[in-house]
Amino acid sequence: MNEAEFGAQIRRARLLEDIDQRALADAANISPTTLMKLEKGQGSTLTTLFKVLRALGRDDWLETLEPAPAVSPLALAREAEGRQEPQRASRKTS
Repeated sequence: MNEAEFGAQIRRARLLEDIDQRALADAANISPTTLMKLEKGQGSTLTTLFKVLRALGRDDWLETLEPAPAVSPLALAREAEGRQEPQRASRKTS
């Protein structure tokens, strides 16, 4: 998915809620121009994206992002090699 496609999804979500750009921009505490650019995929900040999604009541979109792994890939590799996960840094002797 690219920025223009994502912006189009935000626009569709806004229209499904029957909210005009000015009302959504006010609810998100951003300018209508900023919202217009976001919907066109012309660049935006994460802060703006979060504000708009929250104002649309679409926080659930954020939950669809890939979660952090519960176990690190490095820990899995160490386990496969039979090595222990280090508990702390080694002391260097002079």
